[in-house]
Amino acid sequence: MAPTTAKQWTVEGKNGFDSLKLNEKAPVPQVGDKDVLVKIHAVSLNYRDLIIPKGKYPFGVTDGVVPGSDGAGTVEAVGSRVTRFKTGDKVVTLFSQGHLGGSLDGASIATGLGGVLDGTLREYATFDEQGLVHMPSNLNWLEASTLTCAALTAWNALYGLESRALKPGQTVLTQGTGGVSLFALQFAKAAGARVIATTSSEKKAELLKKLGADHVINYKENLNWGEHAKSLTPGGAGVEHVVEVGGPTTMAQSLKAIKIDGVISIIGFIGGFSKDQPTFLDCLNNVCTVRGLLVGNRLQFEDMNRAIEQNNIHPIVDEKVFDLVHLREAYEYMWDQKHFGKLCIQVA
Repeated sequence: MAPTTAKQWTVEGKNGFDSLKLNEKAPVPQVGDKDVLVKIHAVSLNYRDLIIPKGKYPFGVTDGVVPGSDGAGTVEAVGSRVTRFKTGDKVVTLFSQGHLGGSLDGASIATGLGGVLDGTLREYATFDEQGLVHMPSNLNWLEASTLTCAALTAWNALYGLESRALKPGQTVLTQGTGGVSLFALQFAKAAGARVIATTSSEKKAELLKKLGADHVINYKENLNWGEHAKSLTPGGAGVEHVVEVGGPTTMAQSLKAIKIDGVISIIGFIGGFSKDQPTFLDCLNNVCTVRGLLVGNRLQFEDMNRAIEQNNIHPIVDEKVFDLVHLREAYEYMWDQKHFGKLCIQVA
């Protein structure tokens, strides 16, 4: 039986990481007819989690929200009308709880965990049964907790446009060593594609090569890395997919790398903002598709999990793992970019 109270973090204000407040005796949520009570075992952090308490997240946030979108845990109890799960099942959270299939709409975009809806940085949580997926059998708790946002975003970038879905032999350009980029590298290699990765250090370059990157470009040493990436493709035609995480500061180089009819998937803006950035005309001049995406839907999540099991893909988890009580320290560690891959919180 679940306890009646448990540890839970909330975001109270927009004053930075001091806005994170720990309640050690928060009430465990009641289980409704269609709800699933989950004992959270592990949570992974995203850049989004860091900017919400700083007041810099561009989408909706509820006052006093429980932060965290990514989580893996055990089903402790189910409501009377639940059919998808049973007690003891291992599950992973869906980011947009209402995004079950197809494209986002006005309703489903407003169901993000840890922003609009209470998230995962707590010991026990209830979710509508539609907002969970079964955990891949080949992963441990920490690995599984990384799938919700970073993995599904990478999967959507490579397979979300069905007419332009990644094919064996094509080339993918990834940026840096964050969670989305590393997942894109792993998925692309499993699909028989070539990967050109960019990074800022020799140490990280060696790790990218160990993960299967065919070429690694140091973007600090080679400022024109987009053209260089293009020159590394067959016939110098360019890459079919760019997983764009830098945003305005890297977009010009991504456009230089892209192949005619290629796809640039804009994931985020970790490079910051810049007034000096490409225009819509540059998309026309490069004859490419530029798409913004927000994670993915549950059907894509289930497809991805099957691929993870079949190819025995294991997420890259940072060697340092924090416990729930030291969440603020984990935020600082990630903000200072000390992590490689996904940074995880051990909850249970």
